[in-house]
Amino acid sequence: MSIKDSGMRIRVEKELRDAFVTACREQDRVAADVLREFMRVFVDKQQGQVDLFVEVARRPK
Repeated sequence: MSIKDSGMRIRVEKELRDAFVTACREQDRVAADVLREFMRVFVDKQQGQVDLFVEVARRPK
């Protein structure tokens, strides 16, 4: 694991934060790790010129 030397603060609705943290706990994962993974995937997809949000929108609900 690399040393993390930068932080980011975001503001979201309490309900969204609570639902996200609950979903992470249900998968026995730490919310910060899930967010870092999302950021890595997003950057990788952008470098390949693939729109991550279009892919997410196409997924069945």
